[in-house]
Amino acid sequence: MKTASLESLKKALQENEKTFLLIYKSGSSQSDCASERILEAARASDLTVLFANVNEVKDIHTAYGITTAPSLLEFEGTKLKNVIRGCQTEDYYRVALTGAGYATFSTQNEKPAKRVTVYTTPTCTWCNTIKTYFREKNINFTEVNVAADQARAEEMVRKSGQQGVPQTDINGQVVVGFDKNRINELLGIR
Repeated sequence: MKTASLESLKKALQENEKTFLLIYKSGSSQSDCASERILEAARASDLTVLFANVNEVKDIHTAYGITTAPSLLEFEGTKLKNVIRGCQTEDYYRVALTGAGYATFSTQNEKPAKRVTVYTTPTCTWCNTIKTYFREKNINFTEVNVAADQARAEEMVRKSGQQGVPQTDINGQVVVGFDKNRINELLGIR
């Protein structure tokens, strides 16, 4: 575990094409959960992840407008690309860290998995609600932080004609907001 300061983070951002930083609060069950799972995921993928405890490092989270811990920040070069909040599964972190997803194979009796993309922003409460709902229902999804990716934000608006988040693309059908009935219908959840 490499502990980061704002200076060491900036140096890592200059030196690496891709950098991950976990902002956590020691003693918090969610932060402890995220730390353990990220360490396992990073170990398996041979990646280096920086860690910043908000009890000790006071400048990183404020520099990037992060108000909740744990939050995993993904940088491409010096640009913040994505923020993953809360504690996720080890597999989720492995996919987030490596960019390598996994395929599932269905038998003849199973329906093929739906392609689900959720467009979010870091400060959106309903975005967190929909992501929690999908995790509870074991729905695999890709999260796109439109606050950090202008091209994907424009893509979202082209698809729906609207700027509000969350927006969920389920096999090409866009649902604006957390319309649970419509989402359940499109995903076949009863």
